[in-house]
Amino acid sequence: MKNWYVVHTQTGLEDRVRTVLLSGAIAQGFAEAITKVVIPTEQISEVRSGKKRVSERRFFPGYVLVEMDLNDITYSFIKNIPGVTGFLGAGRKPIPLPPGEVDNILKRTEETKLKPSPKTIFSKGEQIRVKEGPFMNFNGTIDDIHPEKGKLKVSISIFGRSTPVELEYWQVEKV
Repeated sequence: MKNWYVVHTQTGLEDRVRTVLLSGAIAQGFAEAITKVVIPTEQISEVRSGKKRVSERRFFPGYVLVEMDLNDITYSFIKNIPGVTGFLGAGRKPIPLPPGEVDNILKRTEETKLKPSPKTIFSKGEQIRVKEGPFMNFNGTIDDIHPEKGKLKVSISIFGRSTPVELEYWQVEKV
């Protein structure tokens, strides 16, 4: 029976481990035992130099998800891949991930492909500094957040009076 397992790798070697795992399984004749290898990533958007850029970020760095039939052969094969430090689990026996947890991780990966999430997450009441636009270098407090639009409502003190201003995520930074 195939289950999902978490393989712990050295950070930055996830892609190499994935490649070796897939090609090695085919070369050694147990490709049917290892069916899927996923590196949990998400698409994030940010604005740099006035241009919107979408990049990929690992949300569990150092971990690779593997759907496989765990037996002594597949276990020792994965443990001996350079860059693999072990499986997630108590003691020597790897513990499979619950199906609901795997579904949430895969869903998060797919959702951010369609609509990238912002690089910085803001919360209500947080202090920010405006880094671009007409209110540059003013400090303020977040009153309302609209993540679907990528905008914030911020109270900025101008001439001693609190003024509500709507700004985009890329125009502000956390203090």
